[in-house]
Amino acid sequence: MSSKKRYVQVGIGGRGEWYYQTLINQYREHCELVGACDSNEGRLKMHLDWARAKGVEVKGYSDKEFDKMIAETKPDRVIITTRDCYHDEYVCRALELGCDAITEKPMTTDEHKCQRIIDTQRRTGKKVTVTFNYRYAPPRLQVKDLLMSGVVGDVMSVDYHYLLAYPHGGDYFRRWHRNKANSGGLMVHKATHHFDLVNWFLSSVPETVFAKGSRKFYTPRQAERFGLVNRSERCMDCADAKRCKFYFDLKGNEYLRKIYYDNEQYDGYVRDRCVFSDTIDIEDRMDLVVQYQSGASMSYSLSAYMPWEGYYIVFNGSKGRLEHMCQETVYISADGTVPGALKREGTWTRIFPHFDPAYEVEIWTGEGGHGGGDEPLLHDLFHPDPREDKYLCAADQRAGAYSILTGIAANRSMEQGREIRIDDLVQNIGMPVYPPMPSKDDAMTWDLKSEQ
Repeated sequence: MSSKKRYVQVGIGGRGEWYYQTLINQYREHCELVGACDSNEGRLKMHLDWARAKGVEVKGYSDKEFDKMIAETKPDRVIITTRDCYHDEYVCRALELGCDAITEKPMTTDEHKCQRIIDTQRRTGKKVTVTFNYRYAPPRLQVKDLLMSGVVGDVMSVDYHYLLAYPHGGDYFRRWHRNKANSGGLMVHKATHHFDLVNWFLSSVPETVFAKGSRKFYTPRQAERFGLVNRSERCMDCADAKRCKFYFDLKGNEYLRKIYYDNEQYDGYVRDRCVFSDTIDIEDRMDLVVQYQSGASMSYSLSAYMPWEGYYIVFNGSKGRLEHMCQETVYISADGTVPGALKREGTWTRIFPHFDPAYEVEIWTGEGGHGGGDEPLLHDLFHPDPREDKYLCAADQRAGAYSILTGIAANRSMEQGREIRIDDLVQNIGMPVYPPMPSKDDAMTWDLKSEQ
């Protein structure tokens, strides 16, 4: 009998294809992809044919045949890369059928679905993995390393500002992500990266969240300011296409045409909808204040229409201040470019100690998607020999829950106009496994230098 782990996958869209191809191309020696299901018959057939051309026979199923797929293929693990709002259904059913689950982030989209996953994992005892590739990127590992070293002492506050450049940010407003019922909005879908990073950086979890948000840029009024008065619901049919800076040529990209446009007949999904549509219900600008169990607080902002992409994060501690800037390449989902690659000239980390001169550290760098985080994540997921990992990058349902609950609490806060307690949303999560940080006693002391 083969010692390879057996996998099936649910959902083979833009991000899902990354796992699908990786299993067949890169980890074929260690893994066996035995089944795949998708709601789009044409897209599923395209991927099955591609695998067959690679010499791999993957059995295909509709999204309604999940139980049948598990029964016939007998996988060890299920990879879930569907729309975010369906993650809980497949995670929970996989666990109930005796499989471990690997899910793309966000783990799910609201507190009720999150509670369902927590309860099902506890009841079944099976393993849930949430794929936080941002943790694995060398510049962010270096920030974690510095914080663990105690160089700035006990972190008291965090300032975190994330900028989505308008080509990438705008893409969320033309895809299914534009509606909160599908994605939970940018506070859940995109910011799960950011909130998980801060939880991991601090080795702590959020307690309370207060948020404000609005949609001011991706609106019909903004389109009128640009002089786009003859818009249609999709770019392909738009009379203003030649004048619109947000025009998206779906037919012009061969891969996107094949995976989406050529398969619209099966599910009716339109990939090039107008970013200024009045049917959008997610925010494009958000501000949060978060309190953590460690005693730290965070001010956070996300803007989805900026001229450059990346973030600026600051840790104010008992011994000084750490500032980290990271600029990333701009991309559109599944356009064939490397997603979120590091721009070296715009990435740096500086330390400002109390009582001593500031200095810049030599940045740890990496190649590939998401700042160099994609490849080590794949190794952790699919290679039988685990890497040495003193930073504990691998994440389970506990980390997955606390990453989304900051965003879910932000959504509730924006709806209700008040501070939201995390404990009021989901119970019995358990504490995620994080690396130890300096003790408060050690972090609050330093050697005062006096002139002799």
